[in-house]
Amino acid sequence: MATAVITGVGPDQGLGAQLCHRFAGKGLHVIVGGRTADKIEAVADSIKAAGGQATACVADSTSEEDTVKLFDAAGSDVALAIYNTGNNTPGKLLDMEADYFEKSWRVCCFGGFLFGREALHRMVPQGGGTILFTGASASLRGRANFGAFNSSKAALRAMAQAMSKEYGPEGIHVGHVVVDGAIGGDKIMKGLPQYAEKLGEQGMIAIDGIVDAFEYLYNQPQRAWSFEVDVRTSVERW
Repeated sequence: MATAVITGVGPDQGLGAQLCHRFAGKGLHVIVGGRTADKIEAVADSIKAAGGQATACVADSTSEEDTVKLFDAAGSDVALAIYNTGNNTPGKLLDMEADYFEKSWRVCCFGGFLFGREALHRMVPQGGGTILFTGASASLRGRANFGAFNSSKAALRAMAQAMSKEYGPEGIHVGHVVVDGAIGGDKIMKGLPQYAEKLGEQGMIAIDGIVDAFEYLYNQPQRAWSFEVDVRTSVERW
């Protein structure tokens, strides 16, 4: 059975979890990856309760050993791999500790490299597969007070673009989804309720719409591939 490896999974009403639900519903056995066991197990259990197939696998995206373990759990028939791991690391560069800056890069870019490389190890021998990365507006521009986040997300995008050009001729579709704005999920709704209230429903991107963009890239025929899709609300200033 074909598998999908999706990492960066948190609460059920979050992008990572909803990606898992969507692709499990399309008949893929989903490997649910994340750092918090109870969250990823809840997502996997929910998928199985709905008749799908899923396996929870605790993994730190910055650990090479954990990333290899994540793909070992998927077996050899990996059809889809999604790197949804990321962190928003605001702060002025002058005041920033070196470890803080480096951690941002490790989570966003280095982890993406490890994930993409392991996906390629499985996909290249079979002559096909799709690798998708979650980006942000930070992937495309620098912004004051977000130097660590901007640079790490931009590095992830450049790495993904290089991977796309290297392995497209071998049948591997590599894509990047720019999520330009706050996502209307639990991270904002429950974690930052005042901010969510300020944005309002129309100011937060619908999770289903973002998942649609990932599915669109996954379903593209080989003669009509896109590298990048960007998603935002109608009121987002960009």
